[in-house]
Amino acid sequence: MATPLRILFVSHSFPPPNRPLANIGGMQRVATELDAALARHPDVTYHHLVLRTSWRWTHVRVVPFLLRLLLQIPRQVTRHGIEVVLFSSMVTAPLALWLRRRLNAQGVRLVAVAHGRDVTLPVSPYQRLLPHVLDHLDAVLAVSRATGEACQARGLAPERLYVIPNGIDPTRFARPLDRQVARHELCHTLGLSVPDQALLLCSVGRQVPRKGFAWFVDNVMPRLPEHIHYWLAGDGPDAAAIEKAIARHHLQQRVRRLGRVPDDVLHRLYRAADLFIMPNRPVPGDMEGFGVVMLEAALCGAPVLAARLEGIQDVVTEGENGHLVESGDAEGFVRWILHYDRKRPALQRLSERAATYVRTHFSWDIVADRYVKTLRAICSTAQSAPATFPDPQTTG
Repeated sequence: MATPLRILFVSHSFPPPNRPLANIGGMQRVATELDAALARHPDVTYHHLVLRTSWRWTHVRVVPFLLRLLLQIPRQVTRHGIEVVLFSSMVTAPLALWLRRRLNAQGVRLVAVAHGRDVTLPVSPYQRLLPHVLDHLDAVLAVSRATGEACQARGLAPERLYVIPNGIDPTRFARPLDRQVARHELCHTLGLSVPDQALLLCSVGRQVPRKGFAWFVDNVMPRLPEHIHYWLAGDGPDAAAIEKAIARHHLQQRVRRLGRVPDDVLHRLYRAADLFIMPNRPVPGDMEGFGVVMLEAALCGAPVLAARLEGIQDVVTEGENGHLVESGDAEGFVRWILHYDRKRPALQRLSERAATYVRTHFSWDIVADRYVKTLRAICSTAQSAPATFPDPQTTG
C-alpha cells in the first residue's frame, strides 16, 4: 500500500467563516469543495493555507496574504514533509517564481489548477507575467481542454499539462423534490407565480456579456410561446442590458431576474426548472473555463441546453445531461426548447439521465481520486507525462 501523499493546498478564495455567500462563485466553490475532498481522501496527508475573506475585500487582502505565503509555504513544507504544493488557481501560482528553485531542491513539486479566466484575464501586465509563471510550475491541472489550450498558447509545455474536470458535492443537493412541489415552494418563497403547466427555463451565474443572458432574452424568448418562462439568478454588470431586453420585448411577466439567492432558494430553482440554459457568447479575454452551475442544475434534474463553446464542451455530453447548440444559434435553442415542451415524457427521461450522469462522472470523490493519482505521477518524476485531453464523452 502506498504511503499517503503529503499535499499543501493554497487558495485565496475562501469565504469568511459562517458567511458562505460573501465570496462565492464557480472558482470559489471549486476551491472549497476540492479542499474538502482532498482532506478526506484516504491516501492523502493534507494541509492548507487559505485566505478567508469577502469578495469585496479580496483585492485588498490578497497581496499581504501572498507575501505571507512566501514565508509560510517553506515552513509548512519543512514541518510536514510536503511533497506537492497545489495552488487553487493561477492567482496564487505566481509564488512559484520565488519558490520553485528552493522547493524543487527539496523534492517538492509546484502545481496549479487553471480555471479559464485566471488564464485569459485581459490585463497586459498579468499576461506578460503569465508565461513566466507557467514556466516555473512543474505541472498545470486545467479544468477543461479549452483552458489547457489557453495555457499552451501562453507557453506551457505540453508535457506539463493535465486536464481534470471540476467536480460537485452531491450531498449539497441531498433532499429530492418533485418538480411541482419545488416550483410551488420557490414561488411562495419569492412571491412570484408561474402556471403549473408552464415550461420553466432558468440560468444561474454572474451577469456578464460572455454568459449571453441578454442575448437569449433578446433573440430566443420572443420566439417562444407565452407559457414558457425564464428565471435568472445572479447579478452583475450586464443586468441593465438584460432589463432593457426584457422591456424591449414586453417580457416582464415571463422573464424574471431574481438577483443573488441563498443556497436553499438556488436548489429549489434548479429542481423547479425544466431546462437549464447556458447561452454563452465569445468574449475576448473572458472565456468560460468550465461551468460548475451546469453540474449543479443537471444533478437536480434540470438538463442543460448550452452553447458549444470553450470549456462548456467538457461538461455537456450530448443526450446524457443535455444538448449543445452553436453559440448564437437562436433557432437551435428554440428548436430544442419546443421539442421538450411538446414531449414532456422525453424531458423527464433526460432529467433522470442527467442526474445519474453527473453523479457518476463528476462526484468530487471520483474527481479527487484523479487529482491524487495525477499528483503522485507528477511527484514521481521530474518529467511529467504528456498532456491528456480526454474526450468530453468520457470526461470524469
